[in-house]
Amino acid sequence: MVTPAKPLSRTNTYVIIYFCILFVAAIQFGFTYYNSGRPELWSRLLFLAFLEAVLAVLFFMHLWMESRRLLFAVVLVMVFVLISLQWSWPDSFRILHNKPWFTT
Repeated sequence: MVTPAKPLSRTNTYVIIYFCILFVAAIQFGFTYYNSGRPELWSRLLFLAFLEAVLAVLFFMHLWMESRRLLFAVVLVMVFVLISLQWSWPDSFRILHNKPWFTT
């Protein structure tokens, strides 16, 4: 007779996710340390940062247990806020126009 597999407890799940995030951070460190001059480094690091953020939001904010509608709303608001913050920094217009002396 086959017994069903015992599911992981919540604590074990959080510890596994935590170590996954630490592993991804170590990969990021390795990429920046050994591949510091490559042009594709930016895209690799951005992908790994996105992966870390998704793991943190889904598991540590408990969004994986919520409905898809709430998850979509939270992600949409977070993306909007992050994009809005990029335009509110004092140097954003200088960077946009590529002129260090540009003021609004």
